[in-house]
Amino acid sequence: MQAYSPSQRLLPRWLRHPVVKSLLVLVISAAIAIGIQTWLDAQKSPQLNDDPLSGGQTSIVNRTSRAFDNPAANLTELEKDKHAEANATFNDVFVSAPADVNPGLGPLFNNTSCNGCHLQNGRGMPVIGSATSLKSQLLVRVSLPQGQPEVPGGSVPVPNIGTQIRDHAIYGYTPNASVTVKWQETEGKYGDGTAYKLQSPITTIQLPDGRSLPPEVMTSLRQPPPVIGLGLLEALEDKTILALADPEDKNGDGISGKANMVWDVEKKATSLGRFGLKANQPNLRQQSAAAYFNDMGVTNPVFPEPDGKTSDITNEKLISATFYTQSLTVPARPAAMLNDPTVKTGDRLFHQANCSSCHIQTLRTGKHELAAVANQTIHPYTDLLLHDMGAGLADNRPDFLASGTEWRTAPLWAIGLTHTVLPYSGFLHDGRARTLEEAILWHGGEAEKSKESFRAMPASDRAALLQFLHSL
Repeated sequence: MQAYSPSQRLLPRWLRHPVVKSLLVLVISAAIAIGIQTWLDAQKSPQLNDDPLSGGQTSIVNRTSRAFDNPAANLTELEKDKHAEANATFNDVFVSAPADVNPGLGPLFNNTSCNGCHLQNGRGMPVIGSATSLKSQLLVRVSLPQGQPEVPGGSVPVPNIGTQIRDHAIYGYTPNASVTVKWQETEGKYGDGTAYKLQSPITTIQLPDGRSLPPEVMTSLRQPPPVIGLGLLEALEDKTILALADPEDKNGDGISGKANMVWDVEKKATSLGRFGLKANQPNLRQQSAAAYFNDMGVTNPVFPEPDGKTSDITNEKLISATFYTQSLTVPARPAAMLNDPTVKTGDRLFHQANCSSCHIQTLRTGKHELAAVANQTIHPYTDLLLHDMGAGLADNRPDFLASGTEWRTAPLWAIGLTHTVLPYSGFLHDGRARTLEEAILWHGGEAEKSKESFRAMPASDRAALLQFLHSL
């Protein structure tokens, strides 16, 4: 007779049968194994972004053509008034001196106001659209491969030009050169045979005497990027950005982002670069000052007159312009978009194609002089690092540590609103991509595998990934 322990005698008789017990052991073991595998799969699955507040507590709900024109939601009343004043500063139109209002333009310049380049705080216009009379905001950076740089580690200026071609001049002066851009198309095919077309610029630069630039001059065609959420990016701690860098690709994933170390003019020291298309500016004050000086010819406390003391604008004016970009917010994502099944599929595909290795989804800001942008969980989809984007996007012009094929990862937050805010504006550093689809297809270098993953996707998956980007 089978002997049972006291605890076993508490079980029903049928559960005491050896065959039943064996089956129970198998079932329980299988359940445990399935549970463990499910947990492991969950760890491998991408963490989808279900947070609508792209800019943390600074975010506002606005998906209209004015989506990029709003102050941070968590500003104090006093700061909101300051932002309104700064908005007027950003829109100031400069004229040549002497003048009662906003003198100081030129003598050579590209535009007459901050807003003149960053239309409605978004991207510039690479071409004239069929339904708009707005002109291009493209400009050309230049430098020489050898010589004495402007600042330690910086670009070598071209004699009589500097490091940027200014194609406008006030009365009595002659512009550096004239710049014209034509667009050429190339064709390609997706893995399923669907055809597509890409365009790239052909830039012609003519000096005032009719000659071309000397062949040794390196040029880079640039389109102004959007200025939303910049205060949040400034509030990211250096260590947060540097922790994402992997310049030697030690983890072997083919992604080797590196930091650009640039010159801080006021500190007279090397600092981490985070602003500009090649991350060549360390902070928003210097970024604003450089735009005044290079784009409008307006001297300021950071880039003063040759005497090193006087300038066209006061320090208060520069502080105001800087505060405007620091306090601009990022639109929130509507719940309907976050819950859309196609958007969720696109989000997964974005991760599976490894786009998220450079376009980092979630970061946390640190301390900042503007409390509204400090200690916020944000979703900028950037690492602010330099990445080799391949020969197709190369400008072949180094900028501090950035090589001629490297560009800073562009933030993707609110990128789906680009054409809502300003139809006909372009994507990528020179505005060549007319759509997000074209922008992806131009990726190369470290992003070649991700681009190929997208190109090989079925049409439905490509559409889902694009719909996800438009939801941002």
